[in-house]
Amino acid sequence: MSTAYFIAHGNDTYRPTEHSSGVWRDDELHLAPVAGLVIHHMERWRREVVGDALVFSRFSLEVLGQIARDDVTLRTEIVRPGRTIELIETVAEINGRVTIRARAWLLKTSDLAHISGDTFEALPSMTELADVKSAFQWSGGFMDSIVFVEDAEKIPGKNRAWITGDVQLVDGEDSEPLAEFSKFLDVANGVAVREDPKTWMFPNVDLTFHLFRQPVGTKVGFDTRAAFGPNGIGLTTSVIHDAEGPVGTLNQSLTVRPIAELNK
Repeated sequence: MSTAYFIAHGNDTYRPTEHSSGVWRDDELHLAPVAGLVIHHMERWRREVVGDALVFSRFSLEVLGQIARDDVTLRTEIVRPGRTIELIETVAEINGRVTIRARAWLLKTSDLAHISGDTFEALPSMTELADVKSAFQWSGGFMDSIVFVEDAEKIPGKNRAWITGDVQLVDGEDSEPLAEFSKFLDVANGVAVREDPKTWMFPNVDLTFHLFRQPVGTKVGFDTRAAFGPNGIGLTTSVIHDAEGPVGTLNQSLTVRPIAELNK
């Protein structure tokens, strides 16, 4: 058994381990560790090629198809260079096919602590919420690898939760700070479940995270709401917290489908 989600094989190629498998199918990867890997590559590539004068203010991942459970090859480039504003892009290929296209905005920082603030509601600490792993609705290698606690007063489509875990992102590599935090973000879509995932599929086709503060640590807090429209389109939206408080917002577009129809 590996103690990491991926094993590096050189040439920016990574082999997934059993901890990376998804929830809907056995032959696919969960987007959460893949997103962490993409951001790890973004952070490391940019620091080595350009430097680290700018910080991430947003990243978005577009999922262009099934994330097959196979080697992931990454490449990154600068789309919009600049001294104060920059846009970079990372493409993930699996089986020779572009599967994820990710973009990130990086901005110049300033010392403006005297005007900082937000109006997001505080999230209870991890120890104040209930350990519900025994009643968990999800399966798969990635979901089995995490620690999950949630609000005992949750309702369908609304929940507060914390997620963490000690599985390393890449075997033998020191992960980049934002990547270590971000490898749990895609779980948001499973936090505030509206319908039984054994009956309904509601995978997200994207993941977009806006930050107003750089997160610290690997405990990710979710204040999450999920909505299903009348036409099979849904939305999961979350305020994301670290141990010190809110850091930004996360949105995911959903395609809602009955599993019974897909199996016909």
